[in-house]
Amino acid sequence: MHEKPYRSVVKAVSWRTVGTLDTMIVSYFVTGNLIMAASIGSIEVITKMALYYFHERAWNKLSFGKVKETGNDYQI
Repeated sequence: MHEKPYRSVVKAVSWRTVGTLDTMIVSYFVTGNLIMAASIGSIEVITKMALYYFHERAWNKLSFGKVKETGNDYQI
C-alpha cells in the first residue's frame, strides 16, 4: 500500500495545527508579547508545512522499513 500525495497534505495541515499552537504558546512565554507570538506562528506554519510535505514525499520513495504485501491473509 502506498500513500497518495493528498494524504501527505492532510497530515501536514493536521500536524502543523498542533505544532503552530505549541510554537505560539512557547513564543508568548518567551517574549510576553501576543502579537510577536502570532507573527512567529504565522511564519512558522507556512515554512514547516512545506518542509513536512517534501519530507513525507521523499520518505515515500524509500523502501526502508516497508514490507511488501502478499495479498493472502492466511496460509494453508
